[in-house]
Amino acid sequence: MGNDKMKILIIEDDPELAMVLSSYLSKYGMEVTAVEDPYIGLSTLTQQDFDLVILDLTLPGMDGLEVVEKIREKSDIPIIISSARDDITDKVIGMERGADDYMPKPYDPRELVTRIKTILRRTGGSKKKEESLFDLDKEGRVIRFKGIPLELTAAEFDVLAMLIQHMNAAVSREQLLYESEHIDDASSVKNIDVIISRIRHKIAKIDPDHTYIRPVRGVGYLLTDKV
Repeated sequence: MGNDKMKILIIEDDPELAMVLSSYLSKYGMEVTAVEDPYIGLSTLTQQDFDLVILDLTLPGMDGLEVVEKIREKSDIPIIISSARDDITDKVIGMERGADDYMPKPYDPRELVTRIKTILRRTGGSKKKEESLFDLDKEGRVIRFKGIPLELTAAEFDVLAMLIQHMNAAVSREQLLYESEHIDDASSVKNIDVIISRIRHKIAKIDPDHTYIRPVRGVGYLLTDKV
């Protein structure tokens, strides 16, 4: 990690605790992003590189143990579970599903700093920084494929960005149409097929040997990074 700041993602639905932890960790040169919603947390992990996740178990909409499982499907980033639940079963299941450490609340933030440093020394930080085929920069509205920027129209960017955010999962034509800011609301869902075709053509200029956007019968399309 060199001299770069350690980047920590906190998924915690207690905003006061998240604020306290963020403030404390920042004193140790850590850059903290805190989110309350597990779905936003998972999405944030796909859009930015982090060195470690601090994860609460009692979250709205999805149990923290399930969040551990979903993170592990895509990343080896270190995870510290931070939970007020004192059931030993939670700890066992959390570690079995891939968490690196378990801290029962309440705890001293100084201990958390020590645990973070110990884990990052041991693991070398997130292994997720292995190159992804698709790199999405939402703010800059740039998508790179194998490190090469794709020349996309605004509508093509919207569609491909949404597929990247749902990597390896099917997205319906309707969702692609209605959640894209730069496609006319009056457009037919068949317009999505035309846009997908153009995106495929641009990807194929870089890699003509594989198909990354695949149709899902009766649903829509799926973007895969597995060839």
